[in-house]
Amino acid sequence: MKLVIRGHYWSSKKLLISILWGVGFFAASLVINYMAGTYASAHMSNPVNDIILDNIPTVDVDGIFVYGIMAFFIFVIGLLSLRPRRTPFVLKSFSLFLIVRSFFIILTHMAPSVHQAPLESTNFIFNAFSFAGDLFFSGHTGLPFLMALVFWDEKILRWVFLTTAILFGIVVLLGHYHYSIDVFAAFFITFGVYKISERLFKKDFHLFNSGTKKRT
Repeated sequence: MKLVIRGHYWSSKKLLISILWGVGFFAASLVINYMAGTYASAHMSNPVNDIILDNIPTVDVDGIFVYGIMAFFIFVIGLLSLRPRRTPFVLKSFSLFLIVRSFFIILTHMAPSVHQAPLESTNFIFNAFSFAGDLFFSGHTGLPFLMALVFWDEKILRWVFLTTAILFGIVVLLGHYHYSIDVFAAFFITFGVYKISERLFKKDFHLFNSGTKKRT
């Protein structure tokens, strides 16, 4: 059985195996993220001053913080369901992002800002992967930016994800959920993660871009 994707024939078995590898890698990254977040939260020190947070009021944005990121994931899943060949590269890029972020959050253990807005989420999925000490760097900012880079050749999606990254960056600052360095550093580190993904997952990257205009 063959799977036709934009005029190219790909073995459905090969695509399925690649997706399964991506799912396995993603599951492992979630475990690593959980362990790192738990460790960082258990070893938190004290809050620190921040030039931006010290000069802006705290705004109650917990609804956007919690359900905005969930809507983001649902949107990405919807995109991948339309074009399954893109799934392996996105899954593996996501996974690498989480692993790199896990490494960073276990290095420095700052406590959240004392002016942090109340975060009263009853969503068990969100609560399972969000921790008090997992501050550096902002996943809310980095993940949409990663998708903007991944879908860069599609102008509409590029701007949707870029706008989302900026919006989430503003949200986490208004809620004092992240320090400003967490937000601004996310763009630079995420770009590095994307470039590593391009080289580390070459076959998946070429499969993702098959049938589209070559990037320059």
